Order: sequence, then structure tokens, then C-alpha cells
Amino acid sequence: MSLSLSAATEARRLSLTLAAAGALAVAGLAVGAAPARAEQAPATAVAQGVLRVKSAYAFDETVTRLKADVAAKGIRFFDEIDQSQLGAGANIALRPSKLLIFGNPPLGVQFLTSNPIAGLDWPVRMLVVQDPDGTVWVAWSDFSWIAGRYGIADRDAAFKMATEVSASIAGSVTKPAA
Repeated sequence: MSLSLSAATEARRLSLTLAAAGALAVAGLAVGAAPARAEQAPATAVAQGVLRVKSAYAFDETVTRLKADVAAKGIRFFDEIDQSQLGAGANIALRPSKLLIFGNPPLGVQFLTSNPIAGLDWPVRMLVVQDPDGTVWVAWSDFSWIAGRYGIADRDAAFKMATEVSASIAGSVTKPAA
């Protein structure tokens, strides 16, 4: 398959833009890096298609509460990856960072039946990170962005449900318990 010159140029431009966004996201996690400037749009992180909310809790309590909310909703929890621990094992300092992986197979697999490559973004992943000042954030992929990324136009109800459930889980850490 060959691309026209303008299509190839556009593909390269998009690739560079995505690479730059990825580099910014990684730099925002590195120790000593300047904090992200996402305050301009509070629900949006520094990468395209990423949503985030500020937690009202400390890092470990945020992770515990998110996992408890996933369990309370009857959603399957797959794994927790302590990225800071992985960094320490490689002698690389990283602020607290944990990736939580979970999903509802009957819901998520619908994305894969429309476009199998959507499996790159399913199951759901939520990232819990801590800024140098102690602020804790929860970030996850915007499902409308995922739908667009994979050209999925026939699963609106599934994407709507995934959006609502993910927002609800993230919302479980935005207000202190009374």
C-alpha cells in the first residue's frame, strides 16, 4: 500500500504530534520534572484522549478506594502495576505511580467485535500518579477518543456505558467521605 505525498506528510506530522504528547506525559511523571500544566482544563491531562481528576485522598488511599469501587460494582480486576517499584528495580526514581487494570468483559469485548485492534485499549486502565507537591491524580482514556481512534461507530451504547462507569469509578476519590 502506498501513500500519496500529502497523506505521508500528514501521517508523519500526526506521528510526531503523538510522540511529542507521549514525551510530555512521560516527562510529567519523572522525578524533578515540572508539574503538568493541565489546570487550564481540569478534566484533561497532558495527552490527547486522556481524562483526569484530582483525588481528595493520599496516594495509597486513592488506590485502595478505586479498587474497592471496582469491586463494589462487580467489575473484574485484572492487575495492579506499581510503576514506581519497577523504576526502583531499574535504579530510576519515579514519583508514586500505579496502573490499575480492570474491565467488564461482556461490555469491553464489544469494542473488539467492532475492531479487534481496539484490544490495545481494553481492558480499562486507570493511572494513579502523585505530583511533587503531593497532589494525587487519576487518569484514564476517554472512551469517545477510543471510539474515534479505532473508527468504531456501531457501539455507541457500549461506549456510553464505559464512559459513565469509568467516570463513576474515578469520581469515587474526588470528594472526601462524610
